Amino acid sequence: MRWTPLHAHFDQGLRQRNLLPRSQPVLLAFSGGQDSLCLLRLLLDLQPKWGWQLGVAHCDHRWPPDSTANATYVSALVQAWNLPLYVRMAPAVLKTEAAGRDWRYGVLRDLAETEGYPTVVTAHTASDRAETLLYNLVRGSGMEGLQALTWQRSLSATVSLVRPLLNVTRAQTGAFCTALSLSPWQDSMNQDLAYRRNRMRQQVLPLLRSQFNPQVDRALARTAELLQADVAYLDGVAQACLKRALPAAHPDPPQHPALHRPTLRRVPLALQRRVVRQFLQTEVLAAPNFDQVETVVALLDAPQRSRTAPLVANWIAEVQRDWLCLIALAGEVIRST
Repeated sequence: MRWTPLHAHFDQGLRQRNLLPRSQPVLLAFSGGQDSLCLLRLLLDLQPKWGWQLGVAHCDHRWPPDSTANATYVSALVQAWNLPLYVRMAPAVLKTEAAGRDWRYGVLRDLAETEGYPTVVTAHTASDRAETLLYNLVRGSGMEGLQALTWQRSLSATVSLVRPLLNVTRAQTGAFCTALSLSPWQDSMNQDLAYRRNRMRQQVLPLLRSQFNPQVDRALARTAELLQADVAYLDGVAQACLKRALPAAHPDPPQHPALHRPTLRRVPLALQRRVVRQFLQTEVLAAPNFDQVETVVALLDAPQRSRTAPLVANWIAEVQRDWLCLIALAGEVIRST
């Protein structure tokens, strides 16, 4: 085995963040591309030290047209390394990024649960994190969107998703593959500028590197890392504030889902917004947007009987003395999913 600086960097990152437990089964989501090939080689090289039981999963989206050839390439490569391989093909052609992502994570979750892998790893890099931050920024996302692509999250009650390359750039994975004579699969879709993420990768980020900051990938990834810690802290504070504002914490509560307005008026606007968002997520909306949250926050200082337009289906928010209540019109209760 040839030990490179990236091996040392990767090993140190695992130890510092406690990302992958020793002597545990680990399932790698593997496309055969540059980043996932780099991660597979790193895991293989460090396997004797860490004691993982490695498995590889490949998801065939049935699109682009060379997806079958991609799966064949992956199978040959993984077989040469004598690793368990799980190939799953989409039941129908998945032509959008969102559909492909949802199907892929569902497959990885189910595979991990069925085959006994408590950890799934993906090869997202600092460059992916930078792209996601910029992409969500231009879409108007809040802090939650800007700190997307976290180091780890739950796929289910028994399976964790880990992204151990978030402090490694795409330039580093490319240099690693070249140095070790690895031959990544060249995905034809990565050059298709019809996809917005490819335009971000092929046009926007190169411009930022050449005109503003050669290390923009790392700079944006660091920003996402800082935002992740801020979001985690603020969500915890907001959750505690939400508990204090719920009817159970006060005498003579209303019959409707409600928030205690005097409690919320005592906290900063940033917390008011987070509490209202968490409240709406719990009661009626899976993902309340900015306008819905702002409309409800405005009722914290509104006169008696002020109300919103329908937030979703037939739900409105209405001021009833000290309470901001969610009311289902016409006596119906319809929750958004």
